[in-house]
Amino acid sequence: MRQEAPHVNIERSIIKNFRKEIWRPFVKGLQEYRMIQDGDKIAVCISGGKDSMLLAKCLQQMKRQSSTDFELEFIVMDPGYHPDNRKLIEANGERMNIPLRIFDSDIFDIVVDVDQSPCYLCARMRRGYLYAHARELGCNKIALGHHFDDVIETILMGILYGGQINTMMPKLHSTNFEGMELIRPLYFVKEEAVLAWKEYNELHFLQCACRFTEAIAREQAAGGTGGDIVHTSKRQEMKELIKNLRRNSPFIDSNIMKSVENINLDACLGYVQKGVRHHFMDEYNFSSGKRES
Repeated sequence: MRQEAPHVNIERSIIKNFRKEIWRPFVKGLQEYRMIQDGDKIAVCISGGKDSMLLAKCLQQMKRQSSTDFELEFIVMDPGYHPDNRKLIEANGERMNIPLRIFDSDIFDIVVDVDQSPCYLCARMRRGYLYAHARELGCNKIALGHHFDDVIETILMGILYGGQINTMMPKLHSTNFEGMELIRPLYFVKEEAVLAWKEYNELHFLQCACRFTEAIAREQAAGGTGGDIVHTSKRQEMKELIKNLRRNSPFIDSNIMKSVENINLDACLGYVQKGVRHHFMDEYNFSSGKRES
């Protein structure tokens, strides 16, 4: 009896074993925010992690069964990975039947000596490289693997550390690359579902290939504290906060998301729209209502 290729079972698990947790939320995001149209050519950005690899498989499956006519390119930007990390990405691409296009950059070398916000600079540069390469391939959209948890963590970080209410948008137009658009098809897929899918298929992905993270691990190992990396980032703090809040209410996730869908401008001190700041006092004396609260 002929044995099926590994990618067949991986694909089947998305639409059967994880239909409720992954496939339906994925389709909901595409439909609700009209992310894909006829004629689109989408550059699926692969980092080598679980989220972007799942995104690639979901979009491949959608292309097979959708009546919408669109094309996919699977691009990997190597910012200066350790050779073992790059080999892992290549091996996973082959195992999962994802035709990767890998291109090189020297981003890690550029940001390695930056003292102020190296992660922010690295992220901006990586995004710019991806947009530019996607355009060279004739793409009009890039797809990123951000999921539901990324979205609600961003909302809380904005409130607690940024003093503002904003979120990751499901799609947006590029301000630096005219005609290019960014989409996030996993917008409604929760991270716990991605992890469960990964474990079910016994897949091993890149955790974090950042040189700064690797350096911390080496320092800890040399100091006798072990090689495990202790994450102290603000995003990790939000993960822990949400985890604790979930113990009190199963609706915490959806309520955080709804908070940016149901903003009441009549009860806001101020807001920013298209770069212009508005304050409630600007129109207070011209208001015809005499509402009290």
